[in-house]
Amino acid sequence: LLNKPKGYISTTKDEKARKTVMDLTANASPYRIFPVGRLDRQTTGVILLTNDGHITKKLTHPSFAMRKIYHVTLDRKLTNDDLKSIAEGIRLEEGVAEVDSISFIEGKPKNEVGIEIHIGWNRVVRRIFQKLGYEVEALDRVMFAGLTKKNVKRGHWRILTEQEVNNLKML
Repeated sequence: LLNKPKGYISTTKDEKARKTVMDLTANASPYRIFPVGRLDRQTTGVILLTNDGHITKKLTHPSFAMRKIYHVTLDRKLTNDDLKSIAEGIRLEEGVAEVDSISFIEGKPKNEVGIEIHIGWNRVVRRIFQKLGYEVEALDRVMFAGLTKKNVKRGHWRILTEQEVNNLKML
């Protein structure tokens, strides 16, 4: 489990020689590991790397509807009407982007929200807000498939516990 910093891409190799998550996890495993799913270069937070193709398929295939929670910081306060619109679903080119939940974060300004989704469309969180005229200033995935970045500093990684691996296999 890697707490991905901004500026890294979620790929094993980059033809443009940009920094990848593999640079951060070079000594993590004696096995050839690869990132599960993607976070764009500007998005931070939880990303898994594995050598298990079955777990990768479970975590990325749309039929498994894997839960993801993001902390979103917008360029301005989100209105209650727009929050309600997002909760009801926003039409994007692929169809209606349904969110599982969205709320303001207690104790934070109204330009910071938590959003839980299970769809895996490309840059979907950013596009939901852009559709309503907001710019996402920061996007941090705080939870993926039940795993959080708790106690993992940005740019650092940890090996999953045996129990966490078993939980992923049972999803």
